[in-house]
Amino acid sequence: MTWYILRRINLFLATSLVMLAVLFYATSLFPVEQSVALSGILNPTAKQQQQIEQSYHLDQNVVVQFYAYSKQRLSGDFGFSVTSQESIAHELATVLPASFELAFIAGILAIAVGVPIGVLASFNQHKTSQNVIMAATLTGYSLPVFWLGLMLAHWFGVQKDWLPISGQINLLYEIKPVTGFVVIDSLLASNKYGTAAFYDALHHLVLPAITLSILPLTVVIRITRSSMMSVMNKTYIRAAEARGLHWWVIIWRHALPNALVPVLKQLGVMLGPFASYAILVEVSFAWPGVGYWLVSGIYQRDYTVIQGGVFVVAILIIFLNILIDVIHTSTNPITKKEFYGTN
Repeated sequence: MTWYILRRINLFLATSLVMLAVLFYATSLFPVEQSVALSGILNPTAKQQQQIEQSYHLDQNVVVQFYAYSKQRLSGDFGFSVTSQESIAHELATVLPASFELAFIAGILAIAVGVPIGVLASFNQHKTSQNVIMAATLTGYSLPVFWLGLMLAHWFGVQKDWLPISGQINLLYEIKPVTGFVVIDSLLASNKYGTAAFYDALHHLVLPAITLSILPLTVVIRITRSSMMSVMNKTYIRAAEARGLHWWVIIWRHALPNALVPVLKQLGVMLGPFASYAILVEVSFAWPGVGYWLVSGIYQRDYTVIQGGVFVVAILIIFLNILIDVIHTSTNPITKKEFYGTN
């Protein structure tokens, strides 16, 4: 298992290196001076220009420049925003928690709702019900996320006026960032606002979280359903039934853990589409996360913001994909058997 993890670490490093090479090449294509594209300083002084040239070795060959570029980015130096002149690292630290909060709630919602529905659907052998479930999940998977977000905002935010349609929390509440997660920070500020800020943060989270959870929800339902139908026909399930175990014990202790293994692997495959959906959802609901910040940087031609946003999103997708792959290998009995059998 140690060698397997080491191979995955090497894969992470190699993929990250390729991604850095693509970003480095992209900086030469930006319609602006290379020093500005790298540092974000529009009108650098002579001293600043000299420091930029020394940091990125602009007077050296391409290989040396790429090494210097990679060293700066991997050390956390992404330069400054062209528009705000704030450190990109500082802005990333501000917007990343909002994206994590939204993605975490949407993922939990998809799993908490999708797994029970998938399990119940696997036991329903009625052809009409099966067709309805498949049609509903296919429709949910095919819906454009920006259209779905706009429709939910129109129905529940504009027509019914039940839920807010933009932002994380009402501007009337001055919440001091502690963890970066507004729901938690608003709860910590209960001594000042009571629970009003906490419920307001929850209300702001409902529509974007539901919109973002639709894609993984439909996939979780379909994979859980097909996996449960396959697992329930296994010999060890029949043996458990013959021993007289209660059906709930069979499902909870024997069938469901094995049925969730393919779901875990599929979630890893979905990280890329999920990230792109998250960007669209953040833009649709003006959610102040990495996606909204990145799209704003594209509109404003803020080249350092573009590089920083793409770098962080790509690194997170690569890391989480490899992490899920390692977890899948360590928890899947069949994979473990095959893996140890080759050593």
